[in-house]
Amino acid sequence: MGHIPAAATATLAIQPFEAALAEERAAPHDYDAERWLYLPCRYTEYRYILGTRGQNPLICVGINPSTAAPGRLDNTLQSVERIARFNGHDSFLMFNVYAQRATDPRLLDECCDLRLHTENMKAFAHVLGGYKPGCTPTVWAAWGTVVERRPYLAACMRDMVMVARRYGAVWVTAGRRSVKGHPHHPLYLRSDSVTEPFDIEAYLNAL
Repeated sequence: MGHIPAAATATLAIQPFEAALAEERAAPHDYDAERWLYLPCRYTEYRYILGTRGQNPLICVGINPSTAAPGRLDNTLQSVERIARFNGHDSFLMFNVYAQRATDPRLLDECCDLRLHTENMKAFAHVLGGYKPGCTPTVWAAWGTVVERRPYLAACMRDMVMVARRYGAVWVTAGRRSVKGHPHHPLYLRSDSVTEPFDIEAYLNAL
């Protein structure tokens, strides 16, 4: 399935995260809802969450979602799943700095849609807040150099880091960083890549 944004997000109706969560819990699905977490639970112009259910997920953060859906993972998500498993996680959850679907980051919205960003942060907070007491969320920074495509992405990322800070999340990376210090994108990483601590605050200060 290819994907070109049908229109700028500002022209679209956005399903609030809480409504998407309620629909996901209530509606019948064309995928195994006991295995997959998918919000919204149908293919739309944006995606808040895609991943597998478990007690110890590796939360991966990219720039924007593409065409992946439950049972139809793209190459990037297949790599994320393998690396999560290799590093001792029983599941993975894919988030993005900006929730608009686009196979080509050059087609992202020219300006940030604050409605979409706000609901995306609610989704991120929901997952981080769902950990059992004593369990620390692990967030994998995995956006590569694509963060340079739009000026607003850095601001969205800073909001994401603030949310993660509230829940005591630990940030990691995998693979070599770019010359400018951007964390490696998952697509070309080996399946046995080891995650390592990432100083997200120092990274943001250098952006």
